[in-house]
Amino acid sequence: MTQIQIALPDDVAHSLERKWGSLERKLLEMLVIEAYIDGSISVGKVRELLGMSTRLEVDAFLKAKGIDLQYDETDYGRDRQTHEQLRQEGKLNS
Repeated sequence: MTQIQIALPDDVAHSLERKWGSLERKLLEMLVIEAYIDGSISVGKVRELLGMSTRLEVDAFLKAKGIDLQYDETDYGRDRQTHEQLRQEGKLNS
C-alpha cells in the first residue's frame, strides 16, 4: 500500500487535530471524496477505502459531505432486482 507523508507546522497540525480529529483519516476522506467526484473511483471503492460495511453507509457519508450520489439507470435496475428477490424470499414486509 502506498503511504504519503506531508509536513505541517506543529501548531497547525495540533489545531487541525483538535478541530477534525485524526488528520490521517480526514486526509483519506478528502482524497476519496475528490476521486469519487471526478469519477476515478466507484462507490464500492469508496466503501472499501473508508472501511464502511454497506452502500447505505457510503451514501449517508457522501450526503453528509454534500456530495451528489452518482445513481443511474443501471443502479436503479440492480436495486429493483434486489428488491424483487428480497420480496420473493419473504424478507420484505408488504
